[in-house]
Amino acid sequence: MFNFKKYNIADWFSFYRILAVPLLLSLIAFKQRELFSWFLLISYSTDAIDGYLARKFKISSARGSQLDSMGDQITLAVGLIGLLVFEFPFIKENYLLILIAFVPYLIQMAIAFKKYGKATAFHTYLAKLSAVAQGVFILWLLFFGPLYWLFYLMIVLGVLETIEEITLIYMYKNWVKDVKGIFWAIKDKRRFNNTNAIKP
Repeated sequence: MFNFKKYNIADWFSFYRILAVPLLLSLIAFKQRELFSWFLLISYSTDAIDGYLARKFKISSARGSQLDSMGDQITLAVGLIGLLVFEFPFIKENYLLILIAFVPYLIQMAIAFKKYGKATAFHTYLAKLSAVAQGVFILWLLFFGPLYWLFYLMIVLGVLETIEEITLIYMYKNWVKDVKGIFWAIKDKRRFNNTNAIKP
């Protein structure tokens, strides 16, 4: 996976999100909220860029999908750490709702690693919508303060997306990438192919 010579431009935008983690954590440690918020915005922006480039130049790959998912997960984790430090009163006030969304996500990750040995990369429509809601909410909270209707929407989308991901894990015997959702999975021939695992 880390044979850099095989990386395309979309992969490098995904890889940036991973490389940016030490910087983001350092900004948190030094309580640099404004700088952290701007660099987190850049990281979230690369998520939209790499997806656009992969589609435009038709350079999507299993490696790229896995790298994109890894970058998304790490960026989300760092964003939550930032909120824990910079917006602790908000986290403390709403920790039950956050746990309702976050614990099932951890369960989904555990199921995926047990079955596939790695995280999923379904990239469903619901997952993309949930990721956008998470990113917008976290950035809005850091820059302007809490927007509660967006917070509740983020929680609902997160729970629904996790349920869909778990359902898809049980629908596919082997790891696959780019499944738009359960409706599309029902008709996906890869579910019935014992050799449907995709290697980078």
